[in-house]
Amino acid sequence: MNRPELKRRISREVNIGGVKIGAFHPIAIQSMTTTDTRDVDSTVGQIDELTEFGCEIIRVAVPDKAAAHALHHIRKKITIPLVADIHFKHELAIMSIDSGADKIRINPGNIGDADRVEAVIAKARSAGVPIRIGVNHGSLEKDLVMEYGRDNPEALVMSALRWIQFFEGRDFHDIVVSIKSTDPDGLIESNTKLAAECDYPIHLGLTEAGPPLLGAVRSTVALAPLLREGVGDTIRISLSGDPIEEIKAAKELLRSLGIRKEGVKIISCPTCGRVEVDLLGLVERVEKATARIKTPMTIAVMGCTVNGPGEVAGADIGVIGGKKKLILSRDGKSIATLPPDEFERRLMEEIDDFVKSRSENS
Repeated sequence: MNRPELKRRISREVNIGGVKIGAFHPIAIQSMTTTDTRDVDSTVGQIDELTEFGCEIIRVAVPDKAAAHALHHIRKKITIPLVADIHFKHELAIMSIDSGADKIRINPGNIGDADRVEAVIAKARSAGVPIRIGVNHGSLEKDLVMEYGRDNPEALVMSALRWIQFFEGRDFHDIVVSIKSTDPDGLIESNTKLAAECDYPIHLGLTEAGPPLLGAVRSTVALAPLLREGVGDTIRISLSGDPIEEIKAAKELLRSLGIRKEGVKIISCPTCGRVEVDLLGLVERVEKATARIKTPMTIAVMGCTVNGPGEVAGADIGVIGGKKKLILSRDGKSIATLPPDEFERRLMEEIDDFVKSRSENS
């Protein structure tokens, strides 16, 4: 099926450590480390693994001066842009810039008085480092809380626009904006309004979305309508758990919307009483083995001959389960029938060969 091209909101270009967002650049996938930033080796190790899975911008918490100093060592050892996540203490933002952070994320509402925010702006301007203005119900200004309530979309947009005006008044335009909410409908409403009121790149994310399955579902409900309307220049699917799951969920969201093509799409049946092989185990192993592959490909793993032939006909590589044997196909044509103990090795060989053939022809 040929998808219509999704429209993109026209926004300014912002360069984050070599990754350009906004304008018509690809939507960048972000995550955040769960390690202690002061533990350089553990943090670098996690970033390297996230990078391998497809993370393109990484954010780390900077709760104190030791963490800010650690950024210097982390930055030298990783290959993707490093974002310093700052709350409350403006001096940590300044130190993080000195340590090589590629972007600073602040909630201006919890940094303190205007002089502190201005000091961060001045430092970022001199270093050529962009700032993400973050707005959520926890950092909303008191007058807006009094008038609208804490998680009101209108109040969140007004706060974001206030801070944009504040930054522009200091001749700073290297800005990314983010309005976060725990409510999907509120996130959609506030970001739709924000997109109509400014031309800065927008980072999308449903905050505190929940554990992997629930969080991925709720994030998809919130982000998909915005992405379909062209709103969003970077995304993070925030999940309580291994951040690799955030990358996998974000990639699948963009792939399902037709925004991205690269990576492996796995089609698999839900199984039923007709299945006579360990299909669920095979699907899990295929998913794990192909998670790092960037070559666009579709793998269909089907449990029986009811829907199997039709599904594998449109797949690059197909599997159909049978009684004690499985059928392997390539481009819709059967190429082998093997027992389970021989099948998996042959399947992985076929996947490797497919990737190799695409690389040679690209």
